[in-house]
Amino acid sequence: MATNITWHPSLSRAERNTFRKQPGFTIWFTGLSASGKSTIATALEQHLLHLGFAAYRLDGDNVRFGLNKDLGFSEKDRNENIRRIAEVAKLFADSSTIAITSFISPFAADRQTARSLHAEVKGDDAPLEFIEVFVDLPLEVAEARDPKGLYKLARAGKIPEFTGISSPYEAPENPEIYIRSDQKSVEDAVAEIVQYLEKRGLLKLAQ
Repeated sequence: MATNITWHPSLSRAERNTFRKQPGFTIWFTGLSASGKSTIATALEQHLLHLGFAAYRLDGDNVRFGLNKDLGFSEKDRNENIRRIAEVAKLFADSSTIAITSFISPFAADRQTARSLHAEVKGDDAPLEFIEVFVDLPLEVAEARDPKGLYKLARAGKIPEFTGISSPYEAPENPEIYIRSDQKSVEDAVAEIVQYLEKRGLLKLAQ
């Protein structure tokens, strides 16, 4: 860890929120592969943008091919993958942008690390809001969907450490939002999330 660095204070988050006319926070989607979390996250991002909010989605496509292209899929690398994503989401949220992340993030400890990073406070700013959305469905349903054929490969032993097959998924015990994606449409899931955000007062500065 570098020791010759100094934190330089700048605008407070409250000032940035005022100038940008919205608060920043992180919506963290977690769930099995093929659970539908990325589909819901994409629809949510589009809906928030249509409402006039600045929102940006982080997923495997724009992280694994860039920032984290040096990481593999060992447990250590997967942990580091989530840590980096949490740090980037925190920066987006601190900039008064709504950060939306969509990753399996199977380990409870990694998700807690992400939450804890947002709870850190610099200066007089309040902790950043972190909303965990657990997109759940039975494993057999996820396998039946299997749009990328990953479960089939995992069952054949061609993908080691695959979540739900050869590696565990530690389901959130107390997520802010719980969605059974095999029982709810994408539109209804987005509506539920938006209603939660409105109830929490996080979308009150809509333009």
